[in-house]
Formats: sequence, C-alpha cells, structure tokens
Amino acid sequence: MAQTVAPQRGTDRPDRRGAFRLLFFALLAVGAGNTMLVSAILPPLSRDLGLPDWMAGAIFSLSAAIWTITSSFWGRKSNDWGRRPVAALGMLGFSVSMLLFGTSAALAMAGYLEGSIVIFVCLLASRTLFGLFGSGTNPAAQAYIADRTSRENRTEEIASLTSGFSFGAVAGPAFAAAAGAVFGLLTPVFMISAAAALLSFLIYTRLPEKTRPKKEMGLKASGKREGDGLWRDRRVFPFLVFAVSLSLVTGVLTQTFAFAIMDKLSLTGATAMQFTGPAYTVGAAGTLISQLAIIPRLKMTNRTLMVTGALCLSVGAFLIVPTAQFAVLVLAQFFVGIGQGLARPGFSSGASLAVGSSLQGNVAGLVISANGMGFIVSPFFGPWMYENVDPSAPFIGAGCILLVMAALAYRVFPANQVMEDDPDDSPDIYD
Repeated sequence: MAQTVAPQRGTDRPDRRGAFRLLFFALLAVGAGNTMLVSAILPPLSRDLGLPDWMAGAIFSLSAAIWTITSSFWGRKSNDWGRRPVAALGMLGFSVSMLLFGTSAALAMAGYLEGSIVIFVCLLASRTLFGLFGSGTNPAAQAYIADRTSRENRTEEIASLTSGFSFGAVAGPAFAAAAGAVFGLLTPVFMISAAAALLSFLIYTRLPEKTRPKKEMGLKASGKREGDGLWRDRRVFPFLVFAVSLSLVTGVLTQTFAFAIMDKLSLTGATAMQFTGPAYTVGAAGTLISQLAIIPRLKMTNRTLMVTGALCLSVGAFLIVPTAQFAVLVLAQFFVGIGQGLARPGFSSGASLAVGSSLQGNVAGLVISANGMGFIVSPFFGPWMYENVDPSAPFIGAGCILLVMAALAYRVFPANQVMEDDPDDSPDIYD
C-alpha cells in the first residue's frame, strides 16, 4: 500500500531554502555596497577630491530620504506585481547606481570633472537612482520570507535574511579596503555593480513564485484600504520608532568611524584603508556570530534582541571616544557588529508578526523606510558634528541614544509578543 507523503512546510522545502539564500546574498550585496561607499570609499575619496566632510554625508542623506519615501511604495507594489519582479528591479537599480557612482568618481579623479559642486551633483545623482529603484529589494525580500514561513519560524528566518544586510553593512568596508588597497580605490564599486546585476538576473529567472501574494482587503466604509495608515497602528508604530532611532545611530557610527581612524592614528586617506579594513572585518565577524550562534541557539524574543543589540552598540560607541589605540577601535567595531546583528532582526520580525499575511508587503516597506529614515539626518549628527563641534560628540550622542532605546524597548515591548490572529495565514499556499 502506497504511503502518503505529507507536504513539506515552511523552510523545509529545498526550493525555498535555495530561494532564501538567493535573497540573503542580494541583501548582503546591498548592505555591502552602501556602507563601503559611506565608510571606506567616500571619506578618502572626498578628501582626495577636496570635498568637505559634510558634503560626503549629504550625498547619502538625500538618497536616504528618497529611499524612505519609495520603500513603502515598493512594498505595496510587491503585493500587486509579486515579490520577484520588485526584488529584481531593485537589484538592477542598485547595479546601475553603483556603476554611475564609480564612473563619476573616476572621471573626477582623472580631472575630467572639476569643481566641488559639479562632482557633488554627479555623485548625488547616482545615489538618487539607488534611492528611487534600489529600495525595492529589501521590502520585497522580507515579504517573500514572511509569505513562506510559519509564525513560529518567522523571527529566525527574518533574522537570517536581515543578517545578510547587516553582515554586508559591516563586511562591505572591509572588502572595499582590501580590494581597494590592491586594485585601486574604485575597483570595489564596479565589482559590486557587476555582482548586483548578476543577482538581479538570478532573482528574476530563478526565484520561485508561482502563487501571487495575498493582497490587503478592499476599501472599507471609510474609503480607505486595510493597509492605509498602517504606520500609525499601535501594533506597528513602536517597531518603526525603534527602527528610525537605530538607523540614526548606526548612520552616525558608520559615517564617522573612518574619519576617527584617520585622525586618531594620523593617517592619510590611502593608508587609512589598511586600518579600516581589519576593523570592519572584525565587525563583520561579530554580525556573523549574532546570526550563526546567538540567535539560533538562544531563541531570544524580539524584545531581548532589540534590548541586547542596543546595549552592544552603545558599548561600541563609547569605546571609540577615549582611545587612540587601534586594538580598542577594533573591539568597538566588534560590539557594533554584534549589536546590528541582534537589533535589526528584532524589530523586523516583530513588525512582521504584528500583522496578518495580507499586509506583509506593506509592513515590510514601512520597516525598510524607517530603517533608512535616520540616514537623512545622520550627517548632521555624524560628519558635521565631528568636524564642527567635537570629534567625540557623535559617538557620545549615539551611545546615549542607544541606552535610552534599550530602556524604552524593555518597557514598551512585551516579553513574549502576542501574534496577530490570521486564520488564513499559511506558508503552504505560497509556491
């Protein structure tokens, strides 16, 4: 008598595991490309080209503003078009953006672009393209994971996905420093552009999506859709506040650390890459430890992830202030890596669990928007304060904000999050 084989659930299916890995590497590339520009490439590039430090930060401030606006748009569009095309379009936009950034910088270094304003506008235009289209990958990828995981496994799986972005965010500057020291400052930019183009092609052709995502319900009596005004929902709003705050402090730490290395160790732009590289590598190792060891083994709640992550980040911020020792600066990056690896999955999975399946694209877009919102103002708390107030001011301010975040997260979020009832929420209907 033939045996009946039970359908595989969630991430037990081999095709889903491969799909999740593909999205992991996509977010890794986006995280690496962004932070390697702001941390390892733009600081020495801006000083070599004679751009003021604040101008380097402002390039990312405007692109972050556009990212914030468009991420929620792409999250909604992924409900209509599907997760796959939106994720692929985002990677393609990211690839073109990096290509244009590298080309503009190369022309400026060769003397074909002259004047701070002209160079600034060209670099800014390339990053604007990323803000417009590159913001689609993150919300579509997170919603894709949420569609295909049970609520019991969602925190771990979203933690795995977002750790790709976090790991890339810390490993990107290390990769840029190593590749730039050997092949030239801008070589990593073109390498990431090529990798993003390949990932866009693979997502569009290989990512399985036979079933369309659930859409939010139609118009209510008030004339609004179910997902309208979701950011004000008491289930979601606290996670968004935490995400904005985290993006502010991580933006400050990311944008000022390379300047601190150069000034504390009396290094020039080119030589600094030999020191920032190992420091960021240790930070990347901290993020890997969070994702591979801490989260899967300790099974921490979303609140614990956010509280512990904020505290680890605060330790990293405060360690930078008093020291001029390279070993201590490396240790600070280790705590920053651990903190990012814990805190980001905490609020991302928490927001996903707070709503039903038809709003996964909406909430993913909001989370990604909030995650970029802090970068709009972080240049004023980071490079500007570093240059015009005191070199220690950005790190002290970031550390204090992180302590407040940890305390509020402990008080606001429940010890065990109550999952939103959704009787139709089943990962098995998505193929």
